[in-house]
Amino acid sequence: MFGKLYALARKEIHPDQFRRRMELETRARYIQEFSGHFVPGLIQTEAYARALFEVHNPKATPAAIQELVTARMSRQTLLNSSPAPDFSVILDEVVLRRTYGGQAVMRPQLKRLFDLTLTPNSVLQVLPFEHGGHALAGGTLTLMTLDDGVQIAYEESISTGTLLEEENVVTAHQRAYDLMRACALSPKKTADMIRSVMEALPA
Repeated sequence: MFGKLYALARKEIHPDQFRRRMELETRARYIQEFSGHFVPGLIQTEAYARALFEVHNPKATPAAIQELVTARMSRQTLLNSSPAPDFSVILDEVVLRRTYGGQAVMRPQLKRLFDLTLTPNSVLQVLPFEHGGHALAGGTLTLMTLDDGVQIAYEESISTGTLLEEENVVTAHQRAYDLMRACALSPKKTADMIRSVMEALPA
């Protein structure tokens, strides 16, 4: 599986740092993610991923977009592996409310998020607007605890991705994530918010 995923990783947006991330991701036993702008790749639907790639590069050919979508979907086999890693994700409320691809794309994507709020392997929470500012605003963060207990972090912005392996840096990012999780809605309240956003979508 790693060989296949590694080859597909070359098609992702930030290939250099992302290749190393992919290698480590397959060894992760616990993955924690924060996203302030869009649904993380590991839990995107195919249609949502396609809409994101089309926005990112409107001049790309349909074939190029399909390659990126295929790569993105292939990564998701990680969450269905045996044993599957534990997965915790915090989304800014804007992720639920900013549409990509229109209501026909957002409805199944929101349903997928709803289904992941609390499962044997996943916890999904939303940081509501009312919380105000926070230390992780402006990008995305992934924290991974590997099979040997080592923890690493990966930061991503619009055009760059940075792998962080220094212990003190990773610890600081973990602290910021923990504080955000403490302020986020519970899984039940998160599910209620997602349901409310889905119900508000035009029929």
